[in-house]
Amino acid sequence: MIVLLWTDQTGQINQLIKIGAGSRMSDLKFVELELIKFQSSLLRRDMITGERYYRGDHDILHRRRMVIGEKGELEEVKNLPNNKLVDNQYGKLVDQKVNYLLAKPVSFESEADGYSKLLQIVFNKGFLRTLKNVGEDALNGGIAWLHPYYNDDGELVFKKFPGYEVLPFWADAEHTVLDFAVRVYQIEAYEGTTETIITKVEIYDKQGIHRYELKGFNLVPDVENPSSTHMVIEDDQGNTTGYNWDKVPLVAFKFNNKEIPLIKRVKSLQDAINTILSDFENNMQEDARNTILVLQNYDGTNLGEFRKNLSQYGVVKVKTVDGVGGDLKTLEITVNAENYKIIFELLKKALIENGRGFDAKDDRMGNNPNQMNIQSMYSDIDLDANGMETEFQAAFEQLLWFVNMHFVNTGQGDYSGQPVNVIFNRDILINESESIENCAKSTGILSNETIVSQHPWTTDVKTEMKRIADEKAQQQSEIDQYKTMFGGTGDGNEE
Repeated sequence: MIVLLWTDQTGQINQLIKIGAGSRMSDLKFVELELIKFQSSLLRRDMITGERYYRGDHDILHRRRMVIGEKGELEEVKNLPNNKLVDNQYGKLVDQKVNYLLAKPVSFESEADGYSKLLQIVFNKGFLRTLKNVGEDALNGGIAWLHPYYNDDGELVFKKFPGYEVLPFWADAEHTVLDFAVRVYQIEAYEGTTETIITKVEIYDKQGIHRYELKGFNLVPDVENPSSTHMVIEDDQGNTTGYNWDKVPLVAFKFNNKEIPLIKRVKSLQDAINTILSDFENNMQEDARNTILVLQNYDGTNLGEFRKNLSQYGVVKVKTVDGVGGDLKTLEITVNAENYKIIFELLKKALIENGRGFDAKDDRMGNNPNQMNIQSMYSDIDLDANGMETEFQAAFEQLLWFVNMHFVNTGQGDYSGQPVNVIFNRDILINESESIENCAKSTGILSNETIVSQHPWTTDVKTEMKRIADEKAQQQSEIDQYKTMFGGTGDGNEE
């Protein structure tokens, strides 16, 4: 049970948080049926495939080497090379997008005094790491989830759930308002000395968190971890009361509005890259298969055996018409590495374009690239980043509702309805020399603060402006001291 030490001496709870009734889902059978359907659905399979491919577990690793058998059907052979090479361009694509949008700290701007500082405390470096992981899950699964809750120290924290663990039930067709959600996940446990897998199920709604175990096709109440309200609050007298948020404490972070995983765009291309590399390695290792042996004046064979021998042994048995003595001839087969290289480059380029990433080794990056070339290289990834940022902005708006209620109920102020700009600082490659030159040319045209904000070496505009002001004050003080030492008054009126 999570206990939150409430510091508000009045003990009043904001009206938007209600006392939990601890009620159960009215139609548990409906949840059971939907849950079973979700676990075997194509949607969930695609989410798991995205996560699996990101980790490097590609379909090529499960490939068997097949040849045409005696009956004309494919059969597995184990005496031929069966390389299973993975060139994980998909994983690189995910890392590009995550780091492009979420590698740098998120900034919060608000006109309310102190509001931005409070937000920075809640959304600290630990949260930014969680947010980056959420972005990774959103790309792999199309959607990821954040669960706001209070830890044992009474701190508002956030836990991420991957998309394949959560079955949402939306109240609208646009998937913006959550009615309730079901989380399903597995844990390892022991029954005596036997290790077993237990499937846990949690139902999140406005009445609390209802916990079950899935046994077969039935949901059974979890005895070890029973259902509870969203939080338990302890007042100054040590009395505890369960409370629920007025909203379901789950916030969806989407890769796009259709919730389509990135793997759906590029899986066939990624598989083709793995296949072409593996086949090339197979052909290079099949030294004996580079030459087909033709035996003359030996017994012939049926077509099935002929195809099998050709595929498996590289030997052809033939019989001459006139019955002269046997002979041995060879047919040389050369593996053209250039063909593989061309196909590989075409597949890689197609994967980058369909996945909307960028090629850091692009020809436009040669010599001394200008800013226009760099922006052109980033144009595709910007398309995805813009859409992803729009979805994440909307998610932050929902997340801020819980944060604002936290501020109210801990006596830190009521910022409900206060506008906040959530700024994602993208990690884009720039031509520093060109940017610095443009900043220098803008002196007298733009304000110093604007110029400083656009300088590539600036990390914090306010801190940098304060440093500039301090340096000017220090220089003026040294000038005044110098003038005083040589008989000046230091008031600037000397000749």
